[in-house]
Amino acid sequence: MRKRIIALAVLMLLVAGTAVFGQFRGNRGGFGGLFDNPVQNDPPATELIMVRWHYTPGSRGDGWAHDYPAAEQHILQVTTETSLIDTDRMSYKVLELASPEIFDYPFAYVSEPGEMWLNEQEVENLREYIDRGGFVMVDDFGGQNNEAREYETFHANLRRVFPDREMFELTEDHPIFHNFYDIQSINAIHPMTGVKSVFLGFPDERGGLAMIICFRNDVGDFWEYIDNPRYPVLPSAEALKLGLNFLHYAMTH
Repeated sequence: MRKRIIALAVLMLLVAGTAVFGQFRGNRGGFGGLFDNPVQNDPPATELIMVRWHYTPGSRGDGWAHDYPAAEQHILQVTTETSLIDTDRMSYKVLELASPEIFDYPFAYVSEPGEMWLNEQEVENLREYIDRGGFVMVDDFGGQNNEAREYETFHANLRRVFPDREMFELTEDHPIFHNFYDIQSINAIHPMTGVKSVFLGFPDERGGLAMIICFRNDVGDFWEYIDNPRYPVLPSAEALKLGLNFLHYAMTH
């Protein structure tokens, strides 16, 4: 009953108005040994299984797991309640980016890309994943004092994967913001951080969108705490809309 109440409350939030995004840092407790030993989930056999990548870190090594697994559970629960995508609240798992198993799943989530330094197998796998048509959501990135370092680290990794391609800024008219819900404002200033959110893209070989990069954002943080009155209603609702749009885009393009 509690899950159904939460789902109904979330559906009501999804009609809310303008987007406000920013980098949040809540209590990161409760992971136990997750950072060193990923807590694996055995997902049901649904059409969509959301995969979170565990990658080789540079200095720190825990950012890949931020908001796991509540973020996955909540956005997938809402997806089952609002769309025709065959998925389930428990349709998620953790995979090593270096594993060949990543090619079995069309949607991947990456947290804290400013902490990564990919090994050669991970570079090769990421290149092949994008070339095969996989879609990547990059989140929990920038918006703090070390923003420039995070950006340069991630940019350096992408240059190793595709030396001939660059990130580009997405505008509000891009189809990814209108394929399920109409997202009207993507660059609002968050009142706590005072910085504008920016959405960046990364192209596939045809110039299409292979990666959505939520810069100066932590969309997954809103997903994690949607059943907890930690954050305001409007940005929480907008984060859910974004997640649904990203999932639909990945499944239809």
